[in-house]
Amino acid sequence: MSVLVLAEVDDGVLSPATARIVAAAANLGPVDVFVPGPRAAADAAAAISGVRKVIANDSSLLADTLSGAIETLAKDYIYLVSGASTLGKDVIPRLAAKLDIQPVTDIVAIESPTRFVRPIYAGNALETVTDSQSKHVLTFRASAFRPAAGGNAAPVEVFDNAVQSAATLIAAHRTESDTPDLSTAQIVVAGGVSVGSAEGFQLIEKLGKTLGAAVGATRAAVDAGYAPNDWQVGQTGKIIAPDLYIAVGISGALQHLAGIQGARKIIAINSDVDAPIVKISDVALIGDLFEIVPQLIAELERLGIRR
Repeated sequence: MSVLVLAEVDDGVLSPATARIVAAAANLGPVDVFVPGPRAAADAAAAISGVRKVIANDSSLLADTLSGAIETLAKDYIYLVSGASTLGKDVIPRLAAKLDIQPVTDIVAIESPTRFVRPIYAGNALETVTDSQSKHVLTFRASAFRPAAGGNAAPVEVFDNAVQSAATLIAAHRTESDTPDLSTAQIVVAGGVSVGSAEGFQLIEKLGKTLGAAVGATRAAVDAGYAPNDWQVGQTGKIIAPDLYIAVGISGALQHLAGIQGARKIIAINSDVDAPIVKISDVALIGDLFEIVPQLIAELERLGIRR
C-alpha cells in the first residue's frame, strides 16, 4: 500500500516537519514525496530515510494548484498524506472534496493501516477513528512524531503540473528570525500577557537565545502586540511537542494547554501557585518573572550554557 506525502517547503527550503511526516507515513507503506519547490528542496527530501521516490514540481504553491496536482497523482496511491499545518489545512480539504473522500485529520498515532488516533475537545480527549474507505486522505500532527533519519538517496522525478490556478499571489510577507522553527524545536521558551509589554518580552527572547530555543507566546500576548502572530502557541496557533517547554508568566488557559500537550518536560515560571500551567508542570518556579528569569539567564551563562 503506497503513500504519497506532500512536502512542506518554506521559501524554497524543505521544512524539518517533512521528515516527521515521512516517519509517520512509513508505518503505512512505501513512501513517495511530492515536493512543490526548487530542485534543492527535492534533493533534501530524497535524503530522508524511508523515502522511495521524490516527485518534484517547481510550480505554484497555491492550494488549488497543489490539490489538482495531487489529484492527478492519486490513482497510484492508497494514502495521500500531509502535515496538519497551514498548508495541509488549505490543500487537504480541497483534495478530499475532489476525490469525494472523508479525510481524517490531525492524527497523533497510528494503530493500524485503517485505525488512527486524533485529539478532540481541544485536546482533552483522544478518539480512535476507523477509516474503511478504499483510499485514505490524512493529515498528521508533525510534532507528535520523531523525524526520520537522513542518509538516503532516493531518485527524483520531475512532474509537469498542467493544473492552472484561478488565484494570483499578490505578495508574501515574511518574519525573519534566527531562532529555531517553533513547530519542530526541541526547546521552546514562551511568554504570556503577564510579561506586560513588547519591551518586557525581550527578556523571554534573551532566555530563548541563551538556550538556543524557539520563542513562543500565548494568544493574549500576541493580541496585546507583545509578540508576532507566528509565535502563537495553542489551539488557534501552533501545536508543539518540544523536549522542554518553559512557560513564563503563562496561566495555562485550556486553548494554550491544547497546543503543548505533547511537551515532554514543562517548567513553569509564575507568581500564582494555583495556575493551571503550574499544576501540570514538572518543575515550578514561583515568584516574580522579572526576578527569576534574569537570575536564570545569569546562572546559565555562568555555567557556560550559552548557544
